Amino acid sequence: MIGKQGRVTGKIGPGLVGEVLVSVRGGVEAFYAHPTVPDEEIATGSIVVVVEFFPPRTVYVARALS
Repeated sequence: MIGKQGRVTGKIGPGLVGEVLVSVRGGVEAFYAHPTVPDEEIATGSIVVVVEFFPPRTVYVARALS
């Protein structure tokens, strides 16, 4: 999971549990998402990279570099 890219489908930010879609196991799955940088907001539609993974469905993400 770490290093995979995903697309934000639910806004990520302080006090929010966002959502990202990540390609895994030949399909696309939704994960609960939190920002790795406290107080950062990441808008819906943004591309992110998984930095930490906590099974079964929680990830910490950072904005992907263009």
